[in-house]
Amino acid sequence: MPVLNERAYLSRAVETVLAQDVEGPTELILALGPSTDGTSELAQELARTDERLVLVDNPAADIPVGLNLAIRTARHPTIVRVDAHSELDPSYTRRALAALDRVRAANVGGVMRAQGRTPFQRAVARAYNSPIGLGGGAYHGGTQEGEAESAYLGVMRRAVLDEVGLFDESIRRGEDWELNLRIRRAGYRVWFDPTLDVTYWPRESWTRLVRQFSATGRWRGELVRRFGRGNSLRFFAPPALVLAVVLSIVVGVLQLTGVLPGWWAVAASVVYLPVIAYAVLVIAVAIGQGGGHGWRDKLWTGAVLPTMHLAWGWGFLVGVVRGAHDTVDTSRLGSRNTPLP
Repeated sequence: MPVLNERAYLSRAVETVLAQDVEGPTELILALGPSTDGTSELAQELARTDERLVLVDNPAADIPVGLNLAIRTARHPTIVRVDAHSELDPSYTRRALAALDRVRAANVGGVMRAQGRTPFQRAVARAYNSPIGLGGGAYHGGTQEGEAESAYLGVMRRAVLDEVGLFDESIRRGEDWELNLRIRRAGYRVWFDPTLDVTYWPRESWTRLVRQFSATGRWRGELVRRFGRGNSLRFFAPPALVLAVVLSIVVGVLQLTGVLPGWWAVAASVVYLPVIAYAVLVIAVAIGQGGGHGWRDKLWTGAVLPTMHLAWGWGFLVGVVRGAHDTVDTSRLGSRNTPLP
C-alpha cells in the first residue's frame, strides 16, 4: 500500500486488509511517502499494535517507486496491491487466490465500487461507477468475467512480477496498465472477476479532482507516445471532446464577429452538435435514476462529469504533444484531511 497524506482513510484501510480471511501467513507493507498530515505517525502507531504491519520509507513519494519498495520487502509468493483510499471485503483475498488458480492467471482484479460521504464525493463516485464517467472499463462496473486489458489494484503472482520486471518507475500514472501490458505480452493472463469488489473513496474537492485527472490524462498521453496502438480507443474520447469544445468556441467567435457570414455561418454550426449531444448526455445522467441523495448531488454530478472529461482530455493532449516528463498527481500533496467518523 503506497501512502501519502492519508490520515483520514488509513486506519480503516489497514483494518480491512488485516481482517482478510485467508489461510497462511500474511503481511501488510506500507510504503510511506513524506506526508504532512500526520499519516506517518499514525502508521507507526498502527504498526506497534500488529506485527503483520511493515513500514518502508518512500521518500520519492511516487506510487510505482513505493510499490516496488514494498514488493521487494515482501516475503510471500502472492502480491495483493491495495490502496489507502480503498476498503476490502474480508473474503476478497481468498476469492482472488481461488480465481488465480482456477483460471491460471498471473493477475486478477475486480470492480472498483466508488462511494462518497458528501454531495461532491458522491457525485464523483457516481461518475466513477458509470460507463459514461470513465469510459466503460471492466473494473468500473463490468459484469462479465474474462480476460482483461488491466486489473484494478490486482492480486498477482510474485514469480511473474520477477520475470517481467516490477512497476516501471519512469511512469508515475498508469503504471498498472503498463505492467499488465508486459504481463500479457509475456503470454500470461490478466483476469477480471466481477465478484471481487473494492470500496473506493474518491477525491473530496473539485480542485483535487482537477489535479488528479489532469495528471492522469497527461500520463495517458505519454503512454500513447510510448505504446501507440497498445492503447484502447476509449482513451481518445476525452481529448476528442476537448477538441470539439475548442472548435465550437472558435466557430462561435467567428460567427459573432461576422468573419463567417450567411450560409457559411449556418453550415459551420454543425460543429456544435457533438457538444450539444454531450451536454444532453451529462444532464440525463445527472438527473436520471439513482441520481444521489438530492438536488445537490445532481448538480454536482452535472459539474463533475465534464470536469473529469475535460481535465483528463486536456492533460492527454498535452501529454501526446509534449510528454509527461516530471508531471505528478498533486491532489495528495499538502493534505489537511481530518479523520472521518
